Amino acid sequence: MYSQPLNPDSYMAQVRGTTISENNHIQTIEFVVPIQVSQDAPRHEDLKQMLDSNKDGLKLEAMKRIIGMVAKGRDASDLFPAVVKNVVSANLEVKKLVYVYLVRYAEEQQDLALLSISTFQRALKDPNQLIRACALRVLSSIRVPVIVPIMMLAIKDAVSDMSPYVRKTAAHAIPKLYNLDPEQKEELIQVIEKLLSDKTTLVVGSAVMAFEEVCPERIDLIHKNYRKLCNLLVDVEEWGQVIIINMLTRYARTQFIDPNAGEGLEEKEKPFYEDEQEEPEDADTLSKRPKTMDPDHRLLLRNTKPLLQSRNAAVVLAVAQLYQHIAPRAEVSQVARALVRLLRSHREVQAVVLTNIASMSTRRKGMFEPYLKSFFVRSSDPTHIKALKLEVLTNLATDANISVILREFQTYIGSSDKEFVAATIQAIGRCASNIREVTDTCLSGLVSLLSNRDESVVGESVVVIRKLLQSETVGHKDIISHMARLVDNIKIPMARASILWLLGEYCDKVPKIAPDVLRKMAKTFITEEDIVKLQILTLATKLYLTNPKQTRLLCQYVYNLAKYDTNYDIRDRARLTRALVFPSQGHEDNKLAKHAKKIFLATKPPPVQQSSFKDRDQFQLSTLSHFINARASGYQDLPPFPDDAPDPSVRNVEMPAPVTPVFKSAHQKKKPQKRTRGKAKRKSGGGGRKREASESSESESSSDEESENSESSDEDTKKKKSKEKMSNKSKATQGGGNRTNLDLLLDLDDIPPAMDTPLLTPSLGGLLTPTPTAQPAQPLPPGASIQPASAKFVPTTTHELLNRFTGVGLSVGARFTRSPHLYSPKMTSVELTFTNNGTEEIRDISIGRKKLAPGMSLHEFAGIAVLNADTTLYGTLGVDFNDTTQPAVFDLIAGGRTFSISVTAPIGELMTPLAMSEADFNLNQGKLRGMNELSGTAKLPSEQKNIKALVDHVYEIANLLQVQSSSDNVLKFGGQTVSGKVLVLLSLTVPEETAECSITINCEKMVVSSMLLKELQSALTKD
Repeated sequence: MYSQPLNPDSYMAQVRGTTISENNHIQTIEFVVPIQVSQDAPRHEDLKQMLDSNKDGLKLEAMKRIIGMVAKGRDASDLFPAVVKNVVSANLEVKKLVYVYLVRYAEEQQDLALLSISTFQRALKDPNQLIRACALRVLSSIRVPVIVPIMMLAIKDAVSDMSPYVRKTAAHAIPKLYNLDPEQKEELIQVIEKLLSDKTTLVVGSAVMAFEEVCPERIDLIHKNYRKLCNLLVDVEEWGQVIIINMLTRYARTQFIDPNAGEGLEEKEKPFYEDEQEEPEDADTLSKRPKTMDPDHRLLLRNTKPLLQSRNAAVVLAVAQLYQHIAPRAEVSQVARALVRLLRSHREVQAVVLTNIASMSTRRKGMFEPYLKSFFVRSSDPTHIKALKLEVLTNLATDANISVILREFQTYIGSSDKEFVAATIQAIGRCASNIREVTDTCLSGLVSLLSNRDESVVGESVVVIRKLLQSETVGHKDIISHMARLVDNIKIPMARASILWLLGEYCDKVPKIAPDVLRKMAKTFITEEDIVKLQILTLATKLYLTNPKQTRLLCQYVYNLAKYDTNYDIRDRARLTRALVFPSQGHEDNKLAKHAKKIFLATKPPPVQQSSFKDRDQFQLSTLSHFINARASGYQDLPPFPDDAPDPSVRNVEMPAPVTPVFKSAHQKKKPQKRTRGKAKRKSGGGGRKREASESSESESSSDEESENSESSDEDTKKKKSKEKMSNKSKATQGGGNRTNLDLLLDLDDIPPAMDTPLLTPSLGGLLTPTPTAQPAQPLPPGASIQPASAKFVPTTTHELLNRFTGVGLSVGARFTRSPHLYSPKMTSVELTFTNNGTEEIRDISIGRKKLAPGMSLHEFAGIAVLNADTTLYGTLGVDFNDTTQPAVFDLIAGGRTFSISVTAPIGELMTPLAMSEADFNLNQGKLRGMNELSGTAKLPSEQKNIKALVDHVYEIANLLQVQSSSDNVLKFGGQTVSGKVLVLLSLTVPEETAECSITINCEKMVVSSMLLKELQSALTKD
């Protein structure tokens, strides 16, 4: 098969091609071509031998294995010589797979593919349509200018082929030929014109795609095919529908006038008496009056509306953008229900749909307001989906629904996702600035967040409060003073800069606090960030202008520090402000220096907080440019509507005259139709509805089918009357019969879709909700107050499962999130952190063999395809520990290597908190006496005697919830085990005179009680 190798990396491959001469004698031509083969070529020797075999079964098996390699992304180019000679195989299945391989590698191995070009040309005449199409596809994949004439002839022949599949393949080959040789454009336009006139739905989508790639400016080719494309749109394949709708959107923007033009003009009052003469309107007013919609414009909107039912999200988005850009304003809301339905799809689809909804909601709030609850955030949503839903909720905020939205935002603030919490605080600020009725409520809620333990929450709150105080500062002196006291604790540069700006802008309101803050900031000037240094300079300047006696020396000291700073922006700012505040000798009469106070203390306009999606209207909806908010390569702006509508007669198509037998056959069908009408009266209304549906579909057919003679129109009138009678009877017997299939399919409830993921539903009351009036509480029956609750403390400590040395660059950490797992409520959620500390990427990270104890189960995290160098990714693991502390052991497969991982849960992480009353706590504690009760003592250190500190310490140890107790020195906590749902009741008695704490645990599982007691004693006695 192969000759002797020339060197270890080079081989001589022999390619055989079988041809048929003019006298029908079979000839064998042998080519010897040097090719480069990779080092792993010997492992493909078995495939090459199978391809050289005389048995079709072996060849078929070899081709299947090769196509499998290609599908997995493995390089199989070195098998090209062995595969290409089987293109003449008599076995149809082998030949199909060979063509699939050739389409993939024909462009890379052009020289070898050219040697078999005669075989491809003969295959274009093959009786099998699949072989003809495959041959054309391979021929168009050989990007060599020499074969352009051959490709052109093949495409012209394929356009006239009887098989629509071959014609579709010809349409796909046209853009390839155009990219290879743009000079062939004129000839290709003639081919495209012929393809556009094709009436087969399989071909139409590909023909429009070729039109968009080669000659989108030739709009005249669409005129005669416009109505046909509208009528065939429903039956075209999904991706063809997307291409056709996008093309028709651009066509409608150039051929029809704006349907929303002139809606804002008010009609002139008519004279009271008819004999009074009306004032003649000028030409400009007449041109702005709303005009009648073109029937072809209405045809496009009517025929695309059923596609809102499509299962393909791209089709629904295409229809949505069509209605957004060319439909009357009153009809655009019809797409809202379909877009909300897409939010039940995958995350990738959700991101694109929410981006389009966020853009549309900036102009049309009422469009999505009925579906407000569909945009509530779920615990399983990724951060970017949460941010988009926040954007939509903020855009939809009105006076009527702001209380619901703020109550929802209140819950989001407690999330463990810090980026999401920051976005929520910004959304609260936008709502407060846009809706004045809730500004004070939001401001007080944000001020309460300043005492939050999380520094990022405090920092973001400071920035938002600063923007709100710019809008109205009356009566907010206490807020500014409170924020000034936080300067020492806040380390986030933007938050520190915001506090300093507020002190400088409103220094007259806090004349005693501002100089003291400047003194502190002057001490740390050198170590501050650049944005903070600039605000220190501004604060020093404003304080000197308002209180020169007390701050003169301090201001000069700050200027001297800034004079030698490493940042040139700070040096330049200091030089400029010093010249204005402290003019040099001889320049005291400088006009700028005299007006320095007016310059620095001028009234600033409040910041305008608007949606980041407001400027995306410049891009067409549902395009890549709109999604990334930047002009992508190949994007074309949507053309504007014309002032005057072009001639609509260009879309008229002459239809052949009706033949006489057609009318006879229609006339002969009168009697059977009468009999069916008689039967329909005796049956139920179901048949009437079917006829009504068929009549409606007939009424939506193209205008070409509407031209009939007077005899047939009379018949239709009689049929419609009879069908209206039957439909009225069916409506009398069955209610709601006037709803269309589209309304039934897209009917969405107000409640969110049913999913396993729990909604982040807020509780009543809170920092953003006005306090309701107190009402007398009704006594609850025993046990009714016990309800699941959320964790009061979320651990941030990560336990190392695999270090980077053992993992060959891969390190794995685990963190218990104390949140319910989506797969099963019996599972404990464990967040795994995968970090690639090496210099090469790690592929295919997944779980292999599991080694679990009886009764335990494990739900795997989503596999990671690629983990790049210096990158960290996260995965959520679900483990049912069966209420034991036995480790969950499994194999972690990463980059072909296997590592043993062991996850052990502390006893406190195997519980979920329960909210209950003290009466229910005492009732259940009385049932769990005797062997179900375990007691012990712990000696508390001095700092642990504080009740609040002790409660926080218990929250860190165990995932329980405090129960309100009538006794001050008795702390009660309630919860249950994650897997078995067994009650766990904890009581802590802290006497005032001694430092010894009494611990009592009541639980049916003594092992859980014993381990929790030991954990509490060890943690509470530790200093």
